[in-house]
Amino acid sequence: MDIKAKIEEIVNKVKKDKNFAAEFSTDPVKAVEKVLGVDLPDDQINKLIDGVKAKIKAEDVMGKVGGLLGGFKK
Repeated sequence: MDIKAKIEEIVNKVKKDKNFAAEFSTDPVKAVEKVLGVDLPDDQINKLIDGVKAKIKAEDVMGKVGGLLGGFKK
């Protein structure tokens, strides 16, 4: 399994599907297992969840920084 690709897939689903985003927020293990279609050991599923959360947070920060820098250009 390509972990990076799965993280990207889950991040995109969180961004595009509000119901999935809510499910990921309340029960990330169940949400990720639903996307993967398999039941993984907790240590593997938690690594995926941590990767998804980190990517979402990083993209949010970059979006805010980009917005701030855009404001300086004006």
